[in-house]
Amino acid sequence: MAGSSATIVAGLTAAALTTVGFLALRASATAPAGPAEPRAQAATAEAAPGRTRSLALPASSGVGERVVYALDDDRVWLVGPDGRVERTFTVSPGTVDPVPGSYAVTSRSSTATGTDGVPVEHVVRFTDVGDVVVGFSATTDGSMPVPDPETRTGGIREAPADGEAMWRFATIGQRIVVVR
Repeated sequence: MAGSSATIVAGLTAAALTTVGFLALRASATAPAGPAEPRAQAATAEAAPGRTRSLALPASSGVGERVVYALDDDRVWLVGPDGRVERTFTVSPGTVDPVPGSYAVTSRSSTATGTDGVPVEHVVRFTDVGDVVVGFSATTDGSMPVPDPETRTGGIREAPADGEAMWRFATIGQRIVVVR
């Protein structure tokens, strides 16, 4: 009986690997040659009065594959293994910021309730600040609520499409670099 179970598991594993390889090949055949050009007007529209936000990847963010989160710009970059930006987007931070530095994704949840009581999805957690868990998420209704300044929240909110991109990119152990 043990021999037949091992054979079944080996067969299922081989089938899964073949399927993943086929899907990867199909995805690479239809993927664009590079990331889309960011819209210059988006940077201006997102900036607070008197402040210009840069779409450029911060030079101090390291090398290699990583997620970069700029606290001052409320912006995230998903950086591939070759150092090219695969996606960048703005976020709405909670009331508790992580200290600049390098972290790793420690846990993920497809759905949860945020520290502010709002239902969220695509939760990617990477650190704690005291008793507050800090991570990226998108609200299930697509809203970007402004956090109550009296409540300690660590949810860094993303638009739903950005949350889905983060979910696919930032698996357990993925490096998260927080810069000022």
